[in-house]
Amino acid sequence: MGPTEGRGRSGSGSGSGSRSPLIRRPDGWPPTPPNVHTEAELACLITMLTEARSPDRPPIRSVAVGHGRDDASRAAARAFVEAWQPAHGAVLAVVDWPEDAASWLRQARRLTAGAPDAWVVAGAARGWGQLSRRLLHSTDWRPDRTFAFASIGDAAAVGPAVADILDGLRGASADGGGWCLAGGLITRHEPSGRPGLNRADLG
Repeated sequence: MGPTEGRGRSGSGSGSGSRSPLIRRPDGWPPTPPNVHTEAELACLITMLTEARSPDRPPIRSVAVGHGRDDASRAAARAFVEAWQPAHGAVLAVVDWPEDAASWLRQARRLTAGAPDAWVVAGAARGWGQLSRRLLHSTDWRPDRTFAFASIGDAAAVGPAVADILDGLRGASADGGGWCLAGGLITRHEPSGRPGLNRADLG
């Protein structure tokens, strides 16, 4: 996809990998791979990133992209990279992750190397659930600077085991709407931007 995978950086989180934050029995997560992303989903994601600014947050220019190794997640990541650069900014790294691994530490460090302005992710429940816990435990990654494809917004992908630690994570839905995770709830928004009534309790 163009960018090379970054190497792990040294920092306050890199030395905390000895005590595993991983979920020991992730068997409850379904093995079903994500659906293929839609054009509306991709367009919404690009818009969210380009409009994610405030007085204390500069515009997003650089991103790191992470994805599962299934075909749909690979395709989603590739489509995002092609849509994002060079028109909107740079992609510092593209990192894939497995559904099962010893620690996910190598992938977590690659995703956070280079201090990107934001992260974009696509993947299935099992791998993302474990990787997100590793990212929080061992790196400077921030959920509130992370934007995801619809697969991550599925209640199964951010279930009780991880929902309480991912406040601020947001993303696009297949219909072009959006969603945001806060307080163990996913709040979904219609494609028009009008807040919807669909709030999924993940606790």
